Amino acid sequence: MKRKPLMGLTLGDATGIGSELVAKTLQSEEIRQMATWVLVGDERVFQQGLSVAGVTLSYQKIDNIEEAERDDQVYFIDLHNLSPDAYKLGRLSAESGQATGETLTYVLKLAQLKKLDGVVYAPINKEALHSGGFHFQDELHFFASLLDCKEGFSEINVMGDLWVTRITSHVPIKQVSSLVTKERVARIIRFAHDTLINVGYDNPKIAVAALNPHAGDGGLLGTEEIDAIRPAIYEAQEQGIHVEGPYPADTIFLRLKTKPFDCLVSMYHDQAQTGMKLLGFNKGVTVSGGLPVVITTPAHGTAFDIAGQGNADPGAIEQAMRLAIKLAGF
Repeated sequence: MKRKPLMGLTLGDATGIGSELVAKTLQSEEIRQMATWVLVGDERVFQQGLSVAGVTLSYQKIDNIEEAERDDQVYFIDLHNLSPDAYKLGRLSAESGQATGETLTYVLKLAQLKKLDGVVYAPINKEALHSGGFHFQDELHFFASLLDCKEGFSEINVMGDLWVTRITSHVPIKQVSSLVTKERVARIIRFAHDTLINVGYDNPKIAVAALNPHAGDGGLLGTEEIDAIRPAIYEAQEQGIHVEGPYPADTIFLRLKTKPFDCLVSMYHDQAQTGMKLLGFNKGVTVSGGLPVVITTPAHGTAFDIAGQGNADPGAIEQAMRLAIKLAGF
C-alpha cells in the first residue's frame, strides 16, 4: 500500500485571511484524505480562523512531528508564539511578521530533515516579515537562505496546466532592464525546462515574453531583445529546449488559444502576474522552485481588506495543497 504524504501546513500572516482559508479548506474530506496534514502555528490564531470561517474542525495536538502518524487525522503543533491580543485583523503587524518567520523556519527545517514531504503556507506579508526581523528581498530568498541554497532557485506560478516563471521578481521596475542579461535569461529558460521535465512533461513548450513594447521594434524601442533575450533563446534551442520568442507581452496570453504553450518566461513580476490573475484569481499557485524542499502557497496575498469577514475564497490554497502533494511525488 502506497504511503500517505505527510505535509506541513502553516496559517500565514495572522492579520490576513490565512487561518480562515486553512479552516475552510480542511472542511473537505477529499483534501483531508489526500495527505496527513500537520498544522504548525499558534492554536489561538487557528481558533480565530475557525471562528471567522464559521466552521469547526477535529484535530489532534502533538508536541513534535514524531507523534504524527500517516493517517486521516489532522495534527497540530502549537508553537504558542502569537496571541490574537497582539494584533488586529487587517492591519500590518510586526509581531505577526515575527511569528510568521518563526513558524516558517520551524516547518521548513522539519522538511529539510525529511520529517515532512512538503510544506504549504497560507499567504504572508513581506513588509510584516521584514518588520518582524526577517530582512530578505522576499520569502523565496528567505527560504533559500534558510535551506542553504545559493543558486538555481526561482519563483513559479501555476494556473491549471500553465506554468509561469520570470527573469526578475520582487525588484523595482527601474532595475529590471539591467537584470535582463543573456546569462540570466538562459538560466531561467533552463530552469523552466528542467522544472517541467521533473513534474512529468516530456518536451515542454516554453514561450518567452519580450521586455519592450512590440518586442523592441527592431531596436527602436529598446535593445534588450537583440542583446540578451534572443541570443539566450537561440542558445537554449541549440541545447534541444523547445522554446520560442520573444513575443510582445501585450498579446502573449492570447497565444494560448491559437499556439498554446506549457510555460511562460516573463521579464518582470506584473508582466505575467496580471494575465495569470485574470485567468483565475482563486486558482493560482506559487511554487518556490529549485529548492530542496517542496513549498507552495496561494498566488494571492493576505487580503487585509476582507480579513475577518468570513468570505475569503479558499480555491487557491486548495490548489496549492493539491500541487504540493503532486510535486512531492505522490
